[in-house]
Amino acid sequence: MQERSSVADLASILRRDLDRYSPGEKLPSSRALVERHRVSPVTVSRALAELVAEGLVVTRPGAGAFRAVPRPEAPRPADTSWQEIALSAEAAGDQVPRSVDASGVLATIATPAPGVIELHGGYLHPDLQPERALAGALARAGRRPGAWGRPPVEGVPELRAWFAREIGGPGGALAASDVLVTAGGQSALTTALRAVAAPGAPVLVESPTYPGMLSAARASGLRPVPVPMDADGVRTDLLADAFRASGARLFVCQPLFQNPTGAVLAAERRREVLRVARAAGAFVVEDDFARRLLHDGAPVPPPTLMADDRDGTVVHVCSLTKPTSPSLRVGALAARGPVLDRLRAIQVVDSFFVPGPLQETAVELVGSPAWTRHLRMISGELVARRDTMTAALHRYLPALAGGLHVPPGGYLLWLRLPDGTDEAALTGAALRAGVAVADGRPYFAAEPPAPHLRLSFASASGAAELTEGVRRLRTACDALGIPVG
Repeated sequence: MQERSSVADLASILRRDLDRYSPGEKLPSSRALVERHRVSPVTVSRALAELVAEGLVVTRPGAGAFRAVPRPEAPRPADTSWQEIALSAEAAGDQVPRSVDASGVLATIATPAPGVIELHGGYLHPDLQPERALAGALARAGRRPGAWGRPPVEGVPELRAWFAREIGGPGGALAASDVLVTAGGQSALTTALRAVAAPGAPVLVESPTYPGMLSAARASGLRPVPVPMDADGVRTDLLADAFRASGARLFVCQPLFQNPTGAVLAAERRREVLRVARAAGAFVVEDDFARRLLHDGAPVPPPTLMADDRDGTVVHVCSLTKPTSPSLRVGALAARGPVLDRLRAIQVVDSFFVPGPLQETAVELVGSPAWTRHLRMISGELVARRDTMTAALHRYLPALAGGLHVPPGGYLLWLRLPDGTDEAALTGAALRAGVAVADGRPYFAAEPPAPHLRLSFASASGAAELTEGVRRLRTACDALGIPVG
């Protein structure tokens, strides 16, 4: 019998047999199922994965498979009918030139010259990447039946189900059918922008914000409109004003460990963002890029905005790239309502689908014990590196470190520079001194209120290199006469 047919047959049998078990009761072991039904272990694994994706079964590493506890009924049915207006409304106005300025993105992904300490990078140092676990996952993925065939355009079912659990949280607020697998977070973000906003339309953005999103918006013909932030995230009082003044139908935000400030959106502002957006008939694109970069000892992070949204206001973007490797370009888009069809259509036109072996590698990785161990390791490493860089800033640049926000997650510090500092001159002097840093100008959609530097503590090799990098930055400040204490 063909493997795919065997999986379907076994899944059908197991589905019927579930009535024999109480909710939460353990099912027979994989070995017992292999012997009872005379199928391979791979067939059992994939059949169970189908039931997991349908929400009928849950698996616990090291414990086995269990009949799922029925989810509580939703308090009311979702109403996404308002999206027909939001998706069709196109404000008249000047067309935005769709030229692309990628300098802000290139500044964080370019490899520095030998001997230059990297404090500008957007990825984990190779010592922090799970190379052995990735190699093992890739080898196992390549042997999976059908791995090299044509995958579903929406993504491999097991991976969609995993992302749905991660995004929706333990309450089961999201179904696998609400998720599309994408080629990384940047691709997902670009697709979301193009799906929701018409060319020439305004899009509200945090100020400051991720320059890759600003570049993607402008490349799509959109007009970024900045909304100021403070230590608690976006100013929601100004967000409401911005919706009224601009007529925008889209707000893009990073509620958790925001790039570049590290801010976490306060609880009351989370509710207000959704309320204000709904009142404006607008979407919120939630870029949840750093959820898996929580620091050891930090409070449990709040759930995604999407977990609190029933009416399809939020389009969620996330990725596996940041906590793993720049080459594991696997991410997800999640949405409810008609907008999901538009997201799928744009992704299919742009790229058809994410390669099957890469998706299967991701499935193997996140389903292995090595995944949990890796997340614990980087959690401890990131907090140690953060504290090392913070101490070095207080030692070498005390005048700049006084009001520094120390984030509970992510990999960034946002350094306020003295008024009048020429950021470009400072980054040039720093490079000559042997350290690469990112200037703050590309992180603002309009004129910046003050000069800044963005420093990364994840891309250097360790504590010694972080300390030496900050010392070299001090040398560059001294060369330009910048008062740093």
